[in-house]
Amino acid sequence: MKKNILIVEDHELTRFGLKTAFEGVDFVGTLYEADSAETALEIFNNNQIDIVIMDLGLPLMNGIEATRQIRLANKDTKIIILTSHNDEKEVLNSLKAGANAYCSKEINPQRLIQVVQSVADGAAWFDPSIAHIVLKATTNSPVIDTENNSKKYDLTARESQILKLMTEGYSNMEIAQILVISINTTKAHVANILQKLEVDDRLQAALKALKYKIV
Repeated sequence: MKKNILIVEDHELTRFGLKTAFEGVDFVGTLYEADSAETALEIFNNNQIDIVIMDLGLPLMNGIEATRQIRLANKDTKIIILTSHNDEKEVLNSLKAGANAYCSKEINPQRLIQVVQSVADGAAWFDPSIAHIVLKATTNSPVIDTENNSKKYDLTARESQILKLMTEGYSNMEIAQILVISINTTKAHVANILQKLEVDDRLQAALKALKYKIV
């Protein structure tokens, strides 16, 4: 199924380059573009948007607040932060706002297309340049005092296996291929994992798994 993409970027040349990169890509449907968060929200509210590529340094409302509002409006929309900013506070606030991925603008266009497709399939992705920030935020937090946190959350052996692959950034399709199970079985396991961990999406599940050393 093709995915409609909204590109939110105030720099015209960068926005044009992104739109050009995604034109003609197999999984891409309609491409929308906005030069501000306000315009992006208007487009989002009036169209079926599956994926948002969001800049942070926007005029007036910034990308973090726009991400938060989009996430509140639709928890299923995938939001990919694409920015030159790698400030620790901005990275963590973006993830808290509901971003599914965080990419540097220095990323190769073909690699970006792969990341977008992977996120569309359910994976979470962090640019290597900010991965240490996410890891620091999760590993520096207090750890629950229990010998086996997977048992605490009542995860089955298969669910623990799938959760570990989720923390490594694999999509549902990739997990299904690795474990030689159907995509529907994988989705059912992921749904159970989210319910048991009491989180809303895969990214929150992965962060919680790392924070509390569940896998």
